[in-house]
Amino acid sequence: MTAHQTEVPAEHPEMTVAHVLTLDCPEVPGIVHAVSGFLLEHGCDIVESKQFDSQLDRRFFMRIHCESAGEETKTESLREAFAPIAEKFDMRWQLHPHGAKRRILIMVSKFEHCLNDLLFRARIGELPVEIVGVVSNHPDHRGIVEWHRIPFFHVPVTADTKAAAEEELLGLIDRFDVELVVLARYMQVLSDNLTRRLDGRAINIHHSFLPSFKGAKPYHQAYARGVKTVGATAHYVNAELDEGPIIAQQVVEVDHTYGPDDLVAAGRDTECKALSNAVRWHCEDRVFLHGNRTVVLR
Repeated sequence: MTAHQTEVPAEHPEMTVAHVLTLDCPEVPGIVHAVSGFLLEHGCDIVESKQFDSQLDRRFFMRIHCESAGEETKTESLREAFAPIAEKFDMRWQLHPHGAKRRILIMVSKFEHCLNDLLFRARIGELPVEIVGVVSNHPDHRGIVEWHRIPFFHVPVTADTKAAAEEELLGLIDRFDVELVVLARYMQVLSDNLTRRLDGRAINIHHSFLPSFKGAKPYHQAYARGVKTVGATAHYVNAELDEGPIIAQQVVEVDHTYGPDDLVAAGRDTECKALSNAVRWHCEDRVFLHGNRTVVLR
């Protein structure tokens, strides 16, 4: 370069921000055209699109991951601009920044395998979550939780203290701005009042392949029936015990050589996987509540 020449700085690439749009509405012609046209008009490039048209009840479900140039506030401006389209088609909808970590609170009792699995997956970034606290009715897991530098709250529960314990839990949910409560083998039945307060934002793991073998010692019940598969079910919590909308299930083949303890060991892996899948799909906005069922676009 000669003395009179100056170096021209390279242009900085424009910032790109990603969004996730989810919606469901009555099925009518023109929904996809309206949504894709809106995104094109606002400079959004579609990275992934999933949809489902329920022919039985004429309801349409859609999830779109898209990118656009702009600052982080672009998501908010898109949200405001999309509102008239949502109103036109009577949509239930959300628009969130893609990859945003959801604030979750884990509840656990004595069995720690699901807790450990969630702590590990969150630590390595496999789950898009920030674990803001762990609540337990036993003190056993304080050490491992605090090793992860996460607050641990011991909230004992008895018949006399149940109402007060649930009020303490609700206080923690408000204090930490919790978006999702995860029952990782929390062996207490939540009151109807609490389940109503947590409608659509609490996930439970059931240690069997629902609707079979509810209640105590499900794997021993399974052994007595000579089952050939065992599994686990992750579902939203509602007022009906273990009857909430199912999000994810896992199953593993077993045979006559498995005793009750072998079935318990086999079941632990299915519990961890079903629960982590349910948490991830919920936090990625892939799960749509549809009555007592779910639609999962993945």
